[in-house]
Amino acid sequence: QVQLVESGGGLVQAGGSLRLSCAASGLTFSSYAMGWFRQAPGKEREFVASISRGSAYTTYADSVKGRFTISRDNAKNTVYLQMNSLKPEDTALYYCAAAAGGHYAPTKSQLYDYWGQGTQVTVSS
Repeated sequence: QVQLVESGGGLVQAGGSLRLSCAASGLTFSSYAMGWFRQAPGKEREFVASISRGSAYTTYADSVKGRFTISRDNAKNTVYLQMNSLKPEDTALYYCAAAAGGHYAPTKSQLYDYWGQGTQVTVSS
């Protein structure tokens, strides 16, 4: 079965950095676009970043543009989210997701087929 396992979350001070990883199994990773979403307590899940299957296209939420970078290694079946200049408002549970087709970098959660369990990111002020 398909599994997406996130790691790399933790507690960091404002201005710090974290690198999230998402290891995929049970699917042809190179055929899927990958995305990161997040959900803060009491808020709806929101799009963070996405990357097409061959890394030709990336898309970012305005709130993270210039601070976060999404990348992937198809040989390792892994997608990454490098998060720099973190702010307290970045505190959330971060999920990775996989979208079949993969030619572009979708932003809508409805387009994603598989989801991980999430990794917590907490940014202290």
